[in-house]
Amino acid sequence: MFQKVTFTQNHSGTDLVISAIHREGEKAPLLFLHGFGSTKEDYADFVQLHALQGHSFLAIDAPGCGETYCSDLSKLSIPFLAETALRVADAAGFDRFHLVGHSMGGLTALVLAHKQPDRILSFVDIKGNLAPEDCFLSRQILDYPDADDERFFDDFIERTHSSPTFSSALYAATLRSKVRVEAVRPIFESMVDFSDNWDLLPKFLDLPMPKMFMFGEQYATLSYLPVLRANRVRLAEIPHCGHFPMYSNPPAMWDEIADFVATV
Repeated sequence: MFQKVTFTQNHSGTDLVISAIHREGEKAPLLFLHGFGSTKEDYADFVQLHALQGHSFLAIDAPGCGETYCSDLSKLSIPFLAETALRVADAAGFDRFHLVGHSMGGLTALVLAHKQPDRILSFVDIKGNLAPEDCFLSRQILDYPDADDERFFDDFIERTHSSPTFSSALYAATLRSKVRVEAVRPIFESMVDFSDNWDLLPKFLDLPMPKMFMFGEQYATLSYLPVLRANRVRLAEIPHCGHFPMYSNPPAMWDEIADFVATV
């Protein structure tokens, strides 16, 4: 099984106590980064999988989410989250590791991998942001402007709850307990900025490690999927799924991850 651990950091004058779940193993480690409004527990079933036995495992709560403490949530940004994750990997003794990130965590993982590509054995990007079209959640900070953060978050939860995509209501029902309201604006603004201005798709394609992009069947029309396929990125379309394979179809998600890691 896994154990709960914490990692204490000071990053840019901000105190952090990162909450994580961890398992030791003799095989190459995997580092998991969750999406906005989710937690490390999205990945806890890793330890149940026979195909991944023996691999070391670490999943963290990003600052602003779950059980992680952050003394100044206004400092949050995608680069801040990437640096935090990299420092946790260092503290855990991960020299080279497989990297898995979903949504916000996928974008965070892309920034991390771009910074230190030689350390990443493989990269599983679960519907992480690669283009402006991926900001269907985070862009609401601009599409529905509200100076009152509490009111914006309430309305965001209501809109998400009524979305017609798989597992959106389930995701929305737990948002209040998984993310601090003060974290929403800085994270969303940074996600939009990176998606619009950082040329994410070329940076993803240029990464030297084996890459897999995972997406739900309801996102099979993403404009850049043919580009990924043409550049020999492995594509994993998850049936009965929208943006959240860990909620809608976790067996298919885990089968794809385990099979991909086994080929590296």
